[in-house]
Amino acid sequence: MKKIYFLSDAHLGSRALADNAEREVLLCHFLDSVRQDAQAVYLLGDMFDFWFEYHNLVPKGGVRFLGKLTELTDMGIEVHYFTGNHDMWAFDYLQQECGVVLHTCPTEIALPRPAGDAIPAFIGHGDGLGHEGRTVALLQGIFHSRLCRWLFRNILPADIGMELGLRWAKSSRTKHSGRKTAENGAPLTIDTHGRLLNEHGDLLTANIDTELPFQGEDREPLVVFAKKHLCCFPHTRFFIFGHRHIELDLMLASGTRLLILGEWIKKFTFAVWDGEQLLLDSFED
Repeated sequence: MKKIYFLSDAHLGSRALADNAEREVLLCHFLDSVRQDAQAVYLLGDMFDFWFEYHNLVPKGGVRFLGKLTELTDMGIEVHYFTGNHDMWAFDYLQQECGVVLHTCPTEIALPRPAGDAIPAFIGHGDGLGHEGRTVALLQGIFHSRLCRWLFRNILPADIGMELGLRWAKSSRTKHSGRKTAENGAPLTIDTHGRLLNEHGDLLTANIDTELPFQGEDREPLVVFAKKHLCCFPHTRFFIFGHRHIELDLMLASGTRLLILGEWIKKFTFAVWDGEQLLLDSFED
């Protein structure tokens, strides 16, 4: 039986990351490596750091990745693209030009088995799930508003719109960082490029990880969401999300697991369903 692959969060084109070209090539090598045994590839959002489709324009860059998606779909491999919070403004280009199936919200799929019934899995990017509060709801409403999208597309010149979008994406990567402290108490600073500097301005490391670690079952939003969803839909056997940039394989209940896929920035992690097992793995070229 052929396999089904899941990955997310490459953030191609990010101005906060210095190795976009190298990561794009690695991503293409991964897609090449699975093309012979893949039934489907699910991309669970934020593959681009910012993506907005105009009527006759799309962002430059990512051409190798987009070409590779087209190669896969031309071979008859299903490619499902779930929009994330950085690439939610995908409309019809990826479908028409690359042949992908575009999803704008989480959904339930069936993982096939060579014998027996298929396994139900709930999958999506994960942005906004499990969060409560007016701020999150307000931001979700603005970003998904048809009026706001129309204004962004038709009022702002495309160059200005893309510049604003790329700057917003860059700032979101470093917004949780601010200032840090070394072991000896000396101040450390994360600059606008996401690089860690000491008090003298010397570069210590590039692309510092700004993600929160796992918050525990009672505080991790995606875990909270999955548990609530499971109460209403107890048949669900897998939850698969991106967004958080952490790797997590958690048993929620007897026979039900939650996977958070990690990222394609440093660790290059993915999940694969082989017909019987769902495994979290890391790609090495």
